Amino acid sequence: MTSPTPLKTITRLLAALTNPTRLRLVRLLLREELCVCELVDALRIPQYKVSRHLSRLRGVGLVEARRNGRWMYYSIGRRAKLNGFHQDLLKVIDIHLGGKPEVSKDDARLARRLALRQAGRCVVGKTCC
Repeated sequence: MTSPTPLKTITRLLAALTNPTRLRLVRLLLREELCVCELVDALRIPQYKVSRHLSRLRGVGLVEARRNGRWMYYSIGRRAKLNGFHQDLLKVIDIHLGGKPEVSKDDARLARRLALRQAGRCVVGKTCC
């Protein structure tokens, strides 16, 4: 089996970003590494849906996950792994989604949720919104 061609990789990435929820997730993850429950509170959608969208983004190599105890933290893939196209696309997403009412609400809810962290870690069972 051969590795995907650059065009195939770009097509898969763009297809993964056609969903508004995934765009919102990417934009939040551009800020910092986040726990899935923080993303649930910020977007106000069920955990299973957030996880499904994150799985799709992981499948195209845009998002990475790491376990820390009971918590799963997600982040945009390491900058070294992302080529120029990925980095340019992430900048465009961030710039053009910024200031949109729905995205501004995501930011406000996330800020409230992050204020609940203890020692820089997510606190399960607490909800901000």
